[in-house]
Amino acid sequence: MNQAPTAATDSVNRLIQELSKLPGIGPKSAQRLTYYLLRTPDEQAKALAEAILSLRQKTRLCSGCFNIADSGLCPICRSYGRDSKKICIVEQPQDILALEHARAYKGLYHVLHGAISPTEGVGTEDIRIKELLKRLKGSQVEEVIIATNPTLEGEATAMYIKKLISPLGIRITRLARGLPFGTELEYADDVTLTHALEGRQEF
Repeated sequence: MNQAPTAATDSVNRLIQELSKLPGIGPKSAQRLTYYLLRTPDEQAKALAEAILSLRQKTRLCSGCFNIADSGLCPICRSYGRDSKKICIVEQPQDILALEHARAYKGLYHVLHGAISPTEGVGTEDIRIKELLKRLKGSQVEEVIIATNPTLEGEATAMYIKKLISPLGIRITRLARGLPFGTELEYADDVTLTHALEGRQEF
């Protein structure tokens, strides 16, 4: 049986397929983006392609907090204006963007790059917990703010981290319950995040 003919070229179909693999981009959106890019000037298409390549080739993890960086340290760890006695623990780099946008926190961060999730095969060794403990031992840190997502995985991760940090004698706080359960930090609005930070409680 002959295959039905397609109206798009191989290069168009390839880009549609690749774009549809991105989170939040379905086949229809991928199709719209592809035909939009076909109409853009060469300079704009080239700039997009170079930005993607640069992202893959030049970015690395910050040696201090494991945020995304272009050099050894990320801009936050390099800043002299941050409060080095406070560390806020988040699951992903994009959570830092959300908290920074709220402008309610001036300390440092630690990015776990995930949360404990046995159902998905993510254990304690798969996220940056060992690096966190190494960073805290013998440091001048006075408060650790646990800002994992208010999900089952985030709560399990928070409890595990609290158990490990408690013997160090560092104050441990948790974001206030202004965040609805199941919400991810990167999608929370500035007001909610600000209240969650300002109303953080002993954990």
